[in-house]
Amino acid sequence: MDRAVAAPVLGAQERDAFRRGVAEFNAGYYFECHDTLEGMWAGIRGPARDFFQALIQVSVAFYHLTGGNPAGAESMLRRALKRFEPYPDRYFGFDLAAHRAELRAWLDRIRAGQAQDASAAELPRWSFGPPEA
Repeated sequence: MDRAVAAPVLGAQERDAFRRGVAEFNAGYYFECHDTLEGMWAGIRGPARDFFQALIQVSVAFYHLTGGNPAGAESMLRRALKRFEPYPDRYFGFDLAAHRAELRAWLDRIRAGQAQDASAAELPRWSFGPPEA
């Protein structure tokens, strides 16, 4: 269920780190994305903290998946989805409803043993618009 969770206000360094982490994720550099976002996440306080932790968990999930560890990927995706639950369908300029659905589809694919053959083009990409006011 959605709750009103104020979008975070990021400082210049945090915004730069966030952009870098998104670019790393979209390029398939999941370990680097994890490191970048974790460095930024450490300084975030308040209700938005779990949102960024869930993004980190998604990056770890796809690091595991592309590294041949589907069990690790499944575990991290389940944890990320749980952490995303309290957030509205659109948060911080991100279509979280679509992302949740995509992650659930990846969970199904992993459970069916069909995820390890995914091409790079099939892997998820993150797209963040401007945060809502």
